[in-house]
Amino acid sequence: MPLVTILYSTAIFLGAFLLFLVEPIAAKRLLPLLGGSSAVWVTCLVFFQSALLLGYLGAHWLATRFRSGAQALIYSGLLLAGLGQAVFSLHAELRASTLHPAVSVFMLLATLIGFPFVVLSSTNPLLQSWYVRERATAEGQYPLPYRLFALSNFGSLLALVLYPWLIEPRFSLHAQSSVWLGGFALFAVATLAIAWRSRRAVEHASLGENSSAGGNLAVPTAGVRVLWFLLPAAASVLLCAVTNYLSQNIAAIPLLWILPLTAYLVSFIWAFAGERYYWRRTMQGLLVVALAAVAFEISSGLSLSSALWNKIWSKQLTLPIQWSIALYCGALLLACLVCHAELYRLRPSARYATSYYLSLSGGGAMGAVLVGVVAPLVFRGNYELAWGLVAAVAVIHAATWKMGKPWQLLWLAATGAMITLAVLQMRSFRQDTIAQVRNFYGSLRVIQDFEPPAVVYSRTLIHGTIQHGKQVFTDELRKAPTTYYGHKSGVGLALDLCCGERPRRVGVIGLGTGTLAAYGRPGDVFRFYDINPQVPTLAGSLFTYLRESQAKIELVMGDARLSLAAEPPQNYDVLVIDAFSGDAIPVHLITAEAVELYRRHLTSGGIIAFHVSNKFLELPPVVAQQAEHAGLKYALISSQADDDSEIYSADWVLVTADEDFLDREEIANAASEIENIPGLRLWTDDYNSLLPVLKKSKIKWE
Repeated sequence: MPLVTILYSTAIFLGAFLLFLVEPIAAKRLLPLLGGSSAVWVTCLVFFQSALLLGYLGAHWLATRFRSGAQALIYSGLLLAGLGQAVFSLHAELRASTLHPAVSVFMLLATLIGFPFVVLSSTNPLLQSWYVRERATAEGQYPLPYRLFALSNFGSLLALVLYPWLIEPRFSLHAQSSVWLGGFALFAVATLAIAWRSRRAVEHASLGENSSAGGNLAVPTAGVRVLWFLLPAAASVLLCAVTNYLSQNIAAIPLLWILPLTAYLVSFIWAFAGERYYWRRTMQGLLVVALAAVAFEISSGLSLSSALWNKIWSKQLTLPIQWSIALYCGALLLACLVCHAELYRLRPSARYATSYYLSLSGGGAMGAVLVGVVAPLVFRGNYELAWGLVAAVAVIHAATWKMGKPWQLLWLAATGAMITLAVLQMRSFRQDTIAQVRNFYGSLRVIQDFEPPAVVYSRTLIHGTIQHGKQVFTDELRKAPTTYYGHKSGVGLALDLCCGERPRRVGVIGLGTGTLAAYGRPGDVFRFYDINPQVPTLAGSLFTYLRESQAKIELVMGDARLSLAAEPPQNYDVLVIDAFSGDAIPVHLITAEAVELYRRHLTSGGIIAFHVSNKFLELPPVVAQQAEHAGLKYALISSQADDDSEIYSADWVLVTADEDFLDREEIANAASEIENIPGLRLWTDDYNSLLPVLKKSKIKWE
């Protein structure tokens, strides 16, 4: 391999690696400011795709508007500006507004990594254009540049895999940022050397107007340019939609987002490695089978008030979680592979390479915007996957039109089937749903069920697969705490035993249906914190816990930690932390700094009640470590389910300085031992990792 190829390959690989590495680092710095909602990460993806588009636009502008010397000079200036911002942002003080979270995400990321990210984004297309011209021979032959794109995606994939499994568990956030800064400085030196080395060679090379070197098309038509945009847009929509669907409808498993993103990057590597690795008819045939399997799995779980439908689906198909995840990720891989391989088939000559990459990044950004920004405004439920399948099949149909009538009819039928699936899913979600709303923080549904033979109904607040409270409307249970909050649960014992008969002051992070308000007595104050402004509306209008409570109810909107930090000491007798049941847990609510903040708001014998019921995370050892670090005592209370009272099994860790409270018979008899996790480090704002507490061998794939 020529030395120049090694130089360019190394720079492109390093740039892509740093680009993907900085994404989770920057996102983690935002969490203490905007909460741990998965919506923060989705909005980050929109920013990353948009910044990538801006970088590709800059590369196209430089490569087509300036001579080589000017290109090197401008790019050098951008590199130095990016390096300067990276140094400055290492110790930058950040502020955010939860009233406008999406805007805050964009502004914070622009402040942290704006210039460096755009510069890294522009590296791949710009260096490819330099590489092609520098290696141009006297006969006008040009090397194939597109495999360098496959190499860059391999660098991205390597960063994706290494970060959660190697980097995050071992290094603090500050150390990660410092090492990344060193890597960016090394990248800047290498690319500056390439820029000034290649400027003369670029001057002497000329890309012919009709040359097809490096691609299949000499002069792309308008229709081809449209496909350059639509094919990556369809793949990007599917990536975001499958990620949301897996976490909200299949299993709330932390780090699950890595699998679909891996499939997406592998499809790029596979497609751009060369046409000989893409067996066109075979791959499309496999994709049709995979789409049929996905449609079958989704439709089997739909509930429709139709006798014919219920006859067809007399028994719901339930796949084990691991098979469902494999099915969706496999279908995503095939769909993205077909989209990206068809995109590769339409690659232009080297002359149009930068505009080709610009269209590609524009499509990717549009796909992320459609799912992350438009879908929450247009859809009340999570319908992106079904409609994303419609879009993908339609685009593939257009891209493969020339394959002949049989394939045209096949993809036409597939498009019709996906449209039918999308319509049926929307109808099914509306059935038994008395309210459905959606905003930045996700989609919320209130389901009403009737329980025969008595005319008894219950209402449940659901976010994806997670229940946030249930109320049974009978005289016996309407005012009784249900689900995870029964009297024998940890929080129930804390509220019942903490204060005798005197009035209590209680803080609750996480409102849900307001179930804990059922514990309210005359003179009590229950102060609820919630980041989602739609939750109080649903809890107050469709559930009666808040309005029928005997306590005074106060609501504070915004991220709880930010709200507590801005308030004077509240003197809580019990502070309930109930925010760790989902896939994107707000880690900033369980760090050493957070516990210190909680202590400021407690009475001298106050209790912090952590709700640690989580199917996939072993959180009790984390809380125990925090308690020991703060000089406090703790007890794990694991309560059993009671179906007659709609009580679920629950795990709570009670943390307090009052040893006499923990020694009470009711607490001591219910307490369980907390097993230590070897090597677990104390979580702080600067260091935290979900990998050590992930129940790898204990997960029940049901």
